Amino acid sequence: MGTILRALTLLTLSCLAEAKQKDFYSFKVVNSRGRLVSLEKYRGSVSLVVNVASECGYTDEHYKDLQQLQKDFGPFHFNVLAFPCNQFGQQEPGSDKEIDSFVRRVYGVSFPIFSKIAVVGIGANNAYKYLVEASRKEPTWNFWKYLIDTDGKVVDAWGPDVSVKEIRPRIADMVRKLIIKRKEEL
Repeated sequence: MGTILRALTLLTLSCLAEAKQKDFYSFKVVNSRGRLVSLEKYRGSVSLVVNVASECGYTDEHYKDLQQLQKDFGPFHFNVLAFPCNQFGQQEPGSDKEIDSFVRRVYGVSFPIFSKIAVVGIGANNAYKYLVEASRKEPTWNFWKYLIDTDGKVVDAWGPDVSVKEIRPRIADMVRKLIIKRKEEL
């Protein structure tokens, strides 16, 4: 009996260790068009994950700056990954289709927009649960930003009061290092 118990304990610990080794790119999410997408497709690039809202006081500045980041650094080395969320002030009331149409029309958004999700609480999306656990920073409002490295690990997180322009140098540095690394590998 002791041998079986030890084997089960080791198996349980192994499974727990494996679960802890998950990274952001190991999740699957639904895009704004209702298709299941593996975030694995973004592995090898730097990502800025943002919970977005269309009717927030931060909307205009953030969307303009996020699109500029995407334009300047993406899509081969960097991507903004936007997750609409209606949990804070009910400021993202539209359907996925309405949200997608609005941000593309008004802000010329070219980065991926995913299906509306919960980012906190019992119903929080698993990818966001990972972000919160890994960063120890939970969104308290719209436009929380999580910087993800090429391996899917959380580098840092900022609330909406930290502008995209303030974190741009950090992103630029990570993208620059990625480009240099890729050139060296050629």
